[in-house]
Amino acid sequence: MAQAKKKTAAQEKPKAQAKEAKVKEAPPKEEKPKKKILLVASEALPFVKTGGLADVAAALPKALNADGYDCRVVMPLYYDIPDDFKHTMRCLGNVYVPLAWRNQYCGVFTQTYEGITYYFLDNEYYFKRRGLYGHYDDGERFAFFSKAVLESMSVTGFYPDIIHANDWHTALVPVYLDVFYRGIPQLNGVKTIFTIHNIQFQGQYGDSIISDVLGIPADRASLVMYKGCANFMKGAIECSNIVTTVSPTYAGEILDPYYGYEMEDILRQRSYKLRGIVNGIDTVKNDPAADKALFVNYDLANFGKKVENKLALQRMLGLPENKDAAMIGMVGRLTEQKGLDLVAAVLENIMQLPVQLVILGQGDWRYEETFKRAQNDHTAKLRCVLGFSADLASKIYGGSDMFLMPSKFEPCGLSQLIAMRYGSVPIVRETGGLKDTVHPYNHDTGEGNGLTFYSYNAYDMLDAVQRAVGLYRDFKGDWAKVVANGMSGDYSWAATAKKYEEIYETV
Repeated sequence: MAQAKKKTAAQEKPKAQAKEAKVKEAPPKEEKPKKKILLVASEALPFVKTGGLADVAAALPKALNADGYDCRVVMPLYYDIPDDFKHTMRCLGNVYVPLAWRNQYCGVFTQTYEGITYYFLDNEYYFKRRGLYGHYDDGERFAFFSKAVLESMSVTGFYPDIIHANDWHTALVPVYLDVFYRGIPQLNGVKTIFTIHNIQFQGQYGDSIISDVLGIPADRASLVMYKGCANFMKGAIECSNIVTTVSPTYAGEILDPYYGYEMEDILRQRSYKLRGIVNGIDTVKNDPAADKALFVNYDLANFGKKVENKLALQRMLGLPENKDAAMIGMVGRLTEQKGLDLVAAVLENIMQLPVQLVILGQGDWRYEETFKRAQNDHTAKLRCVLGFSADLASKIYGGSDMFLMPSKFEPCGLSQLIAMRYGSVPIVRETGGLKDTVHPYNHDTGEGNGLTFYSYNAYDMLDAVQRAVGLYRDFKGDWAKVVANGMSGDYSWAATAKKYEEIYETV
C-alpha cells in the first residue's frame, strides 16, 4: 500500500510541474489603454495668454500625459502668436468648414512643445487681427473655430475619446458634435466635458445668429436659445456629458442668482452634471528656490533669505528700506470683480498701518487713477505699477509678506496659490476657489494658511488686513506657522489632474 501511495505521488508530481509551467507561460494581462483627450481652448501658454485659461491649457495636458493619457490641445492660429512659434509649425493640410451659408477655408498646423502636441486652426479673415477677443464678430469667429475643431480631425487623424471644451469661445463644439457629426463612426461615441472658467462671459447674441451664422437648424435651435437670445454657454451645458467649474465652492455659488449671471436656472436643471475641481499651478515655474526673477532664492528650509527680496524690491521701487514694515502685494486686473472697490474705500485706513502696499496690474481707469493719486499722497508706503510684468510679479510674490485678494467672486484664482508657494500669506474673501484653497489660521491648533473674511464689505476686509499685520508684528511664532502651512501645501497640477481623470473615466 505504501508503494502504491508513493507511486501515486510520483505520478502527481509531473502534473503539478506542468500546471506550474502553464501558469508561468500565461501572457501578462494587457492594461486597458488610457483615453485620448482633445482639450479645446481659445488660448494656451506659451503661445498667447490673457487669463488663467492659458495656464490650464498648458499645465493640465502635461499632467495628464504624465499619467499615460494622450492629451492634445487645439486652438486658433492668432496673429498675436509670436513668429518664433509660427516659423516652426508644420502644415498638415486644410479643410473647408461649412458655417450656415459660408464655406470657409481652414489651414491645420501643428507643433510639439514640452511634449504636448498642439494643433492650430488658421483662417486669416477671422484670426489675422490684433487681440484675441473683443471684435465685432466674435460670435462668428468662435463658431467657425468650434466647427473647424471637428472638421480638422480628418486632417490630423486624431479622433479623441473625450473632447474637453473650455468657456464660451469653444462652447459650440459639443453642440455641433451632437447636431452634425454623430453620424461619423469615429465621432459617434465621443464624450464631452465643458469647463466654466468664468460664467460672467457666456457668448450671448441675438437669436438671428442661430440660423444665419451658426447654421443650426430650427428644430435644434432650442439647444442654444436661453432667455430670448442665443447663448453659446447654454448650448454646452445642454449637450456636454459633464460640466465642471474650477472650484467646488464656485460650482455651488453659480446656482445662486448673485453669482450665476442669469445662468442659475439652467444650471439647477442640469445640476446632476455639475462638478467643481480646483486648478493647480506649475510648481516648477513657480518655485522660489529656482525662480530667476527673484533677487535671492529661498525655500522653507532657509526662509530667512526672503527678507532680502523685500529689501531689494523696496530699493527697486523707491520705497524706504524697512524689513519690519509688513509688505502687502497685489497682482492682477484692477477691476471691481477683484474687490478693488473695497481697497479704494479703506485705502486711507490701510495707509495708517505699519505697511507698504505694492500693486501691479491694469484695468478700469477709475482704479488706476485712484491708486496713482494715492501713490503721490503716500510716497513712502504705496507703489502702483500699471501694466503687467511677469518678472515684477515674481518679485512681488517673493518680496511681499502678505498678499491681498478681496475678490467679489473668484472662480478659482491662481495668485493665492502662487503667493503661498512663495511664503506670502494670503488675505482673501471666502468665495469660490479662494475659500477652497485658503483656510483661516487657528491660533489654538496651528492650522490654516491665511487670513479670511466673509462679507463683501470694506471694513470686514480691513479687519482681516489688521489681523494679518498684528499676527506679523506681534506673534512671530504663529506667523512662522501660517507661512510654513502655506509653503508646504500641494498646489501641483498632478493632484488636480487625478480629479479630471476620475471624470474622464466616469463618462
